[in-house]
Formats: sequence, structure tokens, C-alpha cells
Amino acid sequence: MDIHISRMHYPVTTLGPGKRIGIWLQGCSIHCEGCISMDTWQFNINKVSINDLKQVLKTWLPQCDGITISGGEPFDQENALIELLEFLNSYNKNILVYSGYSFDGLKDKKLVQSGLIDVLISEPYDHTKSQTKRLLGSDNQQVHFLTSLGKSEFATYLEQPLEKELDIHITPETVWMAGIPINGMKEIAQASKENNVTLSHSQAVTKNK
Repeated sequence: MDIHISRMHYPVTTLGPGKRIGIWLQGCSIHCEGCISMDTWQFNINKVSINDLKQVLKTWLPQCDGITISGGEPFDQENALIELLEFLNSYNKNILVYSGYSFDGLKDKKLVQSGLIDVLISEPYDHTKSQTKRLLGSDNQQVHFLTSLGKSEFATYLEQPLEKELDIHITPETVWMAGIPINGMKEIAQASKENNVTLSHSQAVTKNK
């Protein structure tokens, strides 16, 4: 089976407790206004074999503290996500998955009922809402502890105050960040402009197309 991947990275320290594997899936049908990851919306690109993906992950899994899966929209690749999660669960690491779908629409799915996901963050990002809670882009989003492992690993972490934390990764052509920036990219873009650096970023486009 194939899966569409935007990017992966280890370690990620801003999307859950400890040093985590970050997996961003490619393709999203929700298109939240003000999304900071519009580059992950397009479908049918960046296809890889799940078997090849597993080989890469095997080098990181023994040393990581957990896995965070985002996107894109993970539930738009439901069958591939099930196969990936079944593999990841064999390593007994806590797994956090983000989805922009409502929990009412997800709660009866096999992925949610099976125990393959320890913590699920649901609901679409809403740029009109406040942002006061850790790991959430907007306060309308909901955290669901789906297993006892998820609750034990995340309950105390989520009670900590919201902080300005981002993992920064620089390549010759791009700068990309892992984490949930407070107020999205607005403050970052403004600070860059004040230092004579112009950033082109996906959140600058705020209208759905």
C-alpha cells in the first residue's frame, strides 16, 4: 500500500512530550481558513510505499518518546493510516493524531475505536477563536484521551501553560517550523520584516479557494 507524505522529522520537541517523530501527511479536503500548512492540501503528490516508510521509521522508533501525526488531514488516508498505526503500535510508543474533522464524525471509526491512537485532537482550526491551550491552534479544538497510555503521557503536559515553542529547520531554499505558533505566522512574519527579511508563507493566503 502507498501513502502520501508531506514530510517527516526526528526529533520534534514541540508537538507533544519528549523527543517525537513528526509525520505530516499530504492531502487535505477540509481547507480551514487561515491554515498555516496550505502546502499540505494538495492530493496525489509525494507518494511513497508504506514498506519504505517503515524502514525509515525503524531507525528512529527505538529512541523516540512518541509519534505525532498531522497533515494535511490524516483521516483522508484512512486505510493507509490504519496500516501505519498498526506498525507503530508494535513499538509501544504514545501516538498523537491531529484531525480537522469533528469528533462526532470520527468517534465511530475503526481508527478511533481500536486503540491505535492514544490521543486525538479533533475539530477544524478556527482563526477567529482565541488560542490559549497547549497543542491547539484554536480553543474550539478538542483533546481526546483514547487510551490509558495517552492520558498518562499527556494529561500533565497539557496542563502546562502555552509557550512560544517552535522547532526550526533550515534548508538552502526554505525554513520550516514544527509546532503550533501563537497567532500563527503573523508575529513571525512581522518580526522578520522588521529585520529586512520577507517571508512567503501559506498563512498569508486567508481565503479558501
